[in-house]
Amino acid sequence: MQEIVLIKNGELVLKGLNRSSFEDVLIKNMRKALKPLGEFTFTKSQSTIMVEPVDKETDLDDAVDKLKKVFGIAALSRAAIAEKSMDSIRKTTLEYLEEELEEASTFKVEAKRSDKKFPMKSPEICRELGGDILSKFNHLKVDVHNPDIVVTVEIRDNYAFIRGNNIKGAGGMPVGTSGRAATLISGGIDSPVASYMMAKRGIELVAVHFASPPYTTELAEQKVMDLLKKVAAYSGHITTYVVPFTEIQEQIRDKCPEVYFTIIMRRYMMRIAEKLAKLQNCSALITGESVGQVASQTIYALGCTDAVTTIPVFRPCIGMDKDEIVRISRKIDTFETSIQPYEDCCTVFTPKHPKTRPKLNEIEEAEAVLNSEELIQHAVDNVRKTVIYG
Repeated sequence: MQEIVLIKNGELVLKGLNRSSFEDVLIKNMRKALKPLGEFTFTKSQSTIMVEPVDKETDLDDAVDKLKKVFGIAALSRAAIAEKSMDSIRKTTLEYLEEELEEASTFKVEAKRSDKKFPMKSPEICRELGGDILSKFNHLKVDVHNPDIVVTVEIRDNYAFIRGNNIKGAGGMPVGTSGRAATLISGGIDSPVASYMMAKRGIELVAVHFASPPYTTELAEQKVMDLLKKVAAYSGHITTYVVPFTEIQEQIRDKCPEVYFTIIMRRYMMRIAEKLAKLQNCSALITGESVGQVASQTIYALGCTDAVTTIPVFRPCIGMDKDEIVRISRKIDTFETSIQPYEDCCTVFTPKHPKTRPKLNEIEEAEAVLNSEELIQHAVDNVRKTVIYG
């Protein structure tokens, strides 16, 4: 029995004349995700994309697992192909969905007849096929409001497709359709979630991580790479820069008032990240900040941090509480990695009593003792670049 995967595009159907370009990017991303499993063909048809393995022995379970993480897909389902006759549709349905129908208690039949030349209308298809299902599976009852399984028949131009319940997709927009941004990634809970959320809106990710050896270890850096690998399962490959940050932090510690350590450090991070972002043609920065969560994330501190940037800073977690962020981190499987007890540069030289209502002129005055341009350029010149794959 020939089997394919049907992809439902979600909000892409709302696009106008450029909809096809969004679908092309989605197909490119699906092709990349499925590459380890073999070759597939992709056919666009109305608001659906049909994905068919070239090798009929390909395991579609693995394909579905990969496709569930591709942004831009609202729902997907495995489907069997039948000839456009009621005999073939009946036979294929009863065989293909036998296991699901055996396990269900209630069902309904839906028919979508895009080929209006098909002799039976949708209600007639539903009535006849529903009767056939009830005849074979005596334990089943019809429930049109909340069935255990929805049996769907789609009558297309050349074939009929039979499928069971939809599988929820990752949603969002295809990665690459909304530009590129650099995400500041630490080893914490928030920044991987922020990266995931912006990739879901179609943004291609470049990552920037700040390392401060000997205060931070190789294990802390590996933890960040592990987190990025989990995010890359959704976003596709992530070009990653590891920035040496020790000298800057030591200079801040030695020359600046302790109450401003964190904010000045954040300002240097933003300057360096912006330089690297522009090298990679990024149009924005992404951070995992949530307003009021810690001293550097008060509305006043964020204003001082943003004062050094000339490109937008996206903060998708800004209005979320920790429980909401943790819930997403568990969903994308980053939580257990994030809570591994390795120091990152954000926890090095943390002031005992940080300033929560800093004023920009005070911060700029405290920073003036540092040779900012030289420090930033030295850090940028000594970055290490790697590419993380999901």
